[in-house]
Amino acid sequence: MTTTWASGPLVRLRALAEPSGPAPEPTARGRLFDAALALLVLVSEIQYAGDPDDPTGRHSTAGLICLALLASVPLVWRRRYPLAVLWIVLAANALTPGDVTRLTFYACVIAAYSAAAYSRYQAAARASLASAVLLSLTIGRSVPHTPFGVEPTVPTQYVPLMISAPLVLATLGLRTWKVRAEESRDRLAAVERRRDEETRRAVEHERARIARELHDVVTHNVSVMVIQAGAARKIMDSSPEQAREALLAVEAGGRTAMGELRQVMGLLTMDDPGEADLAPQPGLDRLDPLLDRTRSTGTAVDLTVSGTVRPLPAGVELTAYRVVQEALTNTLKHAAGSKASVRVEYGDDELRVEVTDSGGSPGPGAATGNGRGLVGLRERLAVHDGTLSNGPRPLGGYRVRALIPLEHK
Repeated sequence: MTTTWASGPLVRLRALAEPSGPAPEPTARGRLFDAALALLVLVSEIQYAGDPDDPTGRHSTAGLICLALLASVPLVWRRRYPLAVLWIVLAANALTPGDVTRLTFYACVIAAYSAAAYSRYQAAARASLASAVLLSLTIGRSVPHTPFGVEPTVPTQYVPLMISAPLVLATLGLRTWKVRAEESRDRLAAVERRRDEETRRAVEHERARIARELHDVVTHNVSVMVIQAGAARKIMDSSPEQAREALLAVEAGGRTAMGELRQVMGLLTMDDPGEADLAPQPGLDRLDPLLDRTRSTGTAVDLTVSGTVRPLPAGVELTAYRVVQEALTNTLKHAAGSKASVRVEYGDDELRVEVTDSGGSPGPGAATGNGRGLVGLRERLAVHDGTLSNGPRPLGGYRVRALIPLEHK
């Protein structure tokens, strides 16, 4: 039972020594302010000690100056060691004669505030402040001239300072608040401008992506339709059946183009992805239908696939498909009657796509090219850190080659 009773006070005393917050980190401005404050308090206390309100001359001026030094100098460290400063100033206040307590009163007030505001040991700080108040109320009333009998009067020359200082502080606080409010408004406006700029760039990128999609979807199918329609026109009188097949191919190409256009436009206009039943974006598994449409124009195309065929990210497959589609479209436009070759190589670290043709004469759609297709391909490949090279072959014809890095899993 005795052990339990003794452990309670020990626990409470141990709690006083435990920190309740992080250590303060005084800044250079704060240290300069504390030094100036300590100097101001010291000067006022020395002035009072040199001419105290003591007509009998009971107190030694040197002793009062020593008390002033003991109470004011520690204020330099009031932020770093606030509790120790409070105890030193309270000790100086306890040693101060009761009839000149004004000598250390102001330092005591500053130290008490500092302990409450900056001390890591809030429990000990509150206990120290409560003890000081209790002694001031009890001992100070019973014995008029004892330590902690604090009944100071403010000198007349300090009254303007006591009135103007709060006004100055309030004015400075108001000005600081206005400056910070203005800075906050400026920061908010800058954030809104950056957000608007990012939104504008996102819209531009999305428009460019849509333009590339529409170009890829429309150009190939329309080129095939133009070639088929031209062939049907030339053989309509001599070979009606072949012309009929060519027109059916035109119709099929138009339906394919309309289907892909609906897919792209549906992605742009629907609010809920579940509202539209859209086919997946084309990948390398749909190269055969693409080559069949090209062969239907009379252009011979062969496909070679090497390496370990495996599923790739949808974006990579779509990009590779668009490379083949754009290259074959250019073949139909600029090398009619040529022979094309498509090669897809699955490497360990990269996917290689190469489309070549043997060269030929410009087709009906050659005049409509503007070079935008290859630019769009480079942008697509850049998203995946890929590269595109294109140009004439040494022995005739044209080559388009794309390299797309693959991530290891």
